[in-house]
Amino acid sequence: MMKRLISAGRVPAMLLCAGTMLTPAHAAAPAAAVPAASSAPAACKGTIYLTFDTGSQSQAQLIADVLNKRHIKATFFLANEKTTRGDYSLDPSWAPYWKARVAEGHAFGTHTFDHLYWKKDMANGLIQVKPQFGKDGGKLASFTDQQFCEELRRVDTRFQELTGHKLDPFWRAPGGYTSPRTLAAGSACGYQHAGWAPAGYSGDELPSDKYPNAMLLKKALANLRSGDIFISHMGIWSRKEPWAPANLDALISGLQDKGFCFATLREHPAYAQKKGQP
Repeated sequence: MMKRLISAGRVPAMLLCAGTMLTPAHAAAPAAAVPAASSAPAACKGTIYLTFDTGSQSQAQLIADVLNKRHIKATFFLANEKTTRGDYSLDPSWAPYWKARVAEGHAFGTHTFDHLYWKKDMANGLIQVKPQFGKDGGKLASFTDQQFCEELRRVDTRFQELTGHKLDPFWRAPGGYTSPRTLAAGSACGYQHAGWAPAGYSGDELPSDKYPNAMLLKKALANLRSGDIFISHMGIWSRKEPWAPANLDALISGLQDKGFCFATLREHPAYAQKKGQP
């Protein structure tokens, strides 16, 4: 996958350091092409789209607090992932958290219910996947297009049970791994895939001894441009120096100092035209 990115000239500069090639899933995943943002308000020099994928949820409240303090609306992509509280991110115990984010006006997409990694499109028309969680976590499975669609919709159903609110009509593949069949399956059931810009990869999954927060922040501030979709997580189990406490507020402040504003993917030109699901 990384070789394909290199050959296409799409490896973000922030993912290369001292000639070392990175291998985590999100670093290797192909970033979706992101159109230029529509004209920003007169007071803004451009627009950045902050997005957060569920994870360990260790930084969930801090992220909410920073966004509230800065009056920023973001987009959250939800999967039912194991959290540092010992529950799962779409358990009823998380209903108050998600209800509060809905009330604040954030946007929400599906990240597949069991954090489903695409493996390959099979010759028999099926999609080979590997869920990270759920009863079949860690096992390969073969899905029809309809089964893949249902995996996306399971998040929507649970989110409505927790909040009374439907998801927005977009999804994000775990690891960013997509295929023609998964993209078509998502589109057929009303969800458009939302990747991220090369400069928008936060690096929060990378080892903090090699990629300290100060380095990641400096690269993001230097490379982000108007229209870019930025991705980080609501907590990463493996990173010893969590990204969000040190970098989120500083990133927003630094981008605002450069004249950038922020919006949800509802306002992004690639997704704004899709206001509802079938």
